[in-house]
Amino acid sequence: MSKLRRLMIVIAVIALAFMFLFPSIQWYFLTPKEDQAIAVGSREQIREYSRRMTYLIISDLKQRAATGDTTDLSNQKNYKVAIDSAKRAYSLAKKPAPRTWDAVAILSAFSSERSMFDTIESRYREYVLKLKNVHSNAVQLGLDLAGGMSAVVQADLKGLSEKLGHELSQAEKEDAMKRAVEILNSRIDKFGLTEPVIRRQGEDQIYIEIPGTPDPERINSIIMGKGNLAFYIADLEASAAVNSYLSTNPVGIDEETMTVDKPGLVPEGKIVRKVYKKDSYGLDEFTGEYLVLEGKPGLDGSHIVSATVSSDPITGQPETNFVLDKEGGDIFYELTSANVGKTMAVVLDDRVKSYARIQEPIRESVRITGFSAEEAEALALLLRTAALPISLSVVSQQSIGASLGEDAISQGQNAIIVGILSIFVFMFIYYKWAGINATIAQILNVYLMLSVLTAFKLTLTLPSIAGFVLTTGMAVDANVIIFERIKEEMKAGKSRAAAIHAGFDKAFWAVMDSNITTIIAALFLAQLGTGPIQGFAVSLAIGNMTSLFTSLFVSRLIFDFETDVLKLKTVSISWRIR
Repeated sequence: MSKLRRLMIVIAVIALAFMFLFPSIQWYFLTPKEDQAIAVGSREQIREYSRRMTYLIISDLKQRAATGDTTDLSNQKNYKVAIDSAKRAYSLAKKPAPRTWDAVAILSAFSSERSMFDTIESRYREYVLKLKNVHSNAVQLGLDLAGGMSAVVQADLKGLSEKLGHELSQAEKEDAMKRAVEILNSRIDKFGLTEPVIRRQGEDQIYIEIPGTPDPERINSIIMGKGNLAFYIADLEASAAVNSYLSTNPVGIDEETMTVDKPGLVPEGKIVRKVYKKDSYGLDEFTGEYLVLEGKPGLDGSHIVSATVSSDPITGQPETNFVLDKEGGDIFYELTSANVGKTMAVVLDDRVKSYARIQEPIRESVRITGFSAEEAEALALLLRTAALPISLSVVSQQSIGASLGEDAISQGQNAIIVGILSIFVFMFIYYKWAGINATIAQILNVYLMLSVLTAFKLTLTLPSIAGFVLTTGMAVDANVIIFERIKEEMKAGKSRAAAIHAGFDKAFWAVMDSNITTIIAALFLAQLGTGPIQGFAVSLAIGNMTSLFTSLFVSRLIFDFETDVLKLKTVSISWRIR
């Protein structure tokens, strides 16, 4: 391979690694701590923050305008979002922007206070959600570094088998576990906690990591609670009467008991529930509409076997399809047969998530239309996950303080820095200028290790840092083998170019053998081990793979650069060879 091609490959690898590593740099070094705290919160917390900040800004601007304050606010950080929003509003309205951005100028950019509120809130929302996305693509810290709580949850597959009346197939086990993981994701985020890490562990266990300082009792209630999904027949006539009454009497309903204070408005035996839809934060938001439902559900959500999204073969419109078990199919057929032309609502935890008209009697396979693609996908996920198909129990849990994690990160950084500096000093003393070559390769090796960790969304833990520190020391072994080979060739009287070529060629398989055996052992540890052992093994394997590239590819390129560009005639590699 030509030297130019090797150089292009190295540049491409460095650029690709930077692309993967940039979110980590942006998150840990360019994002203020206060913004990080907001971005790692739940979507409920982000929504509350965006609306609170918008309210404070608008209130302050109105107060300044009322008192005749003409201070230019363009250099004040707190008003940057409002001014940027105002500039965009002036541009869209094709109006000239003012020279001075005082309170009156900013307020005049918007047609109404509602328009201003929505615009500024959307800017806050976009900024924080963008940061949240950056965080998800950055190197994730394990609980031993970030602090928080971990739990191992056991799924009762045997109990599910007894409930269904037959031995579970592998496909049924996989589906049950997948649905359990999905609903835990939904529940933990819903209760206002930071972004969780939830993954399968073995055949019947689920591992949960929740950064921060969550309440263990609250987590247990979330994990072991059961979702309440059901199908109700709706009374549209009574619903219209209730909505008409409440539009002029907004306090005419008790939010706790959902009872209307006007007697006779809600028929005897029926209940009132709120209708919700997903807002721009991906959260349930009350639409302002109420639906009157039959007092008892027509069908329990536990009868749902599967739910998917497809397209109508004629119209191409998205539709949600779900399949019921035999018992549920019989109940649903009777229910729909008796209520053709009426409206059926899907209710989760007393919230109406969607409703549609019953066009014909339906048995096991149900098709629901009238939704957008996103709404259809959301409904399918709701149907799959809302009724937890399997009982869960907490096997073990552990809490770790964040301060311990900060100390561990600091100590790990110091260990890597001291390790690299020690290697640099030793290699320079023993191998002279060639030792700098090895040090450059080692720095690039650490850079590539972190980028690979980010690219595969792996979690950085204390054992992982230990693996990196060990790899930093081990990786220089390849350079030592190569340098000793080059010294032997130099002693034999060969020129610089010939000695370097022969040294790398003769050391190639020795370097490969030593690293491949370590990688094989690390891969087995990663596959068979769990927890700290797995983290250590993964970082060790990554480090050995990247060190092969830096020692055999990058190090040789540096030698060739010195030979061809700097026109060096000898190799500065030993005090005994000149």
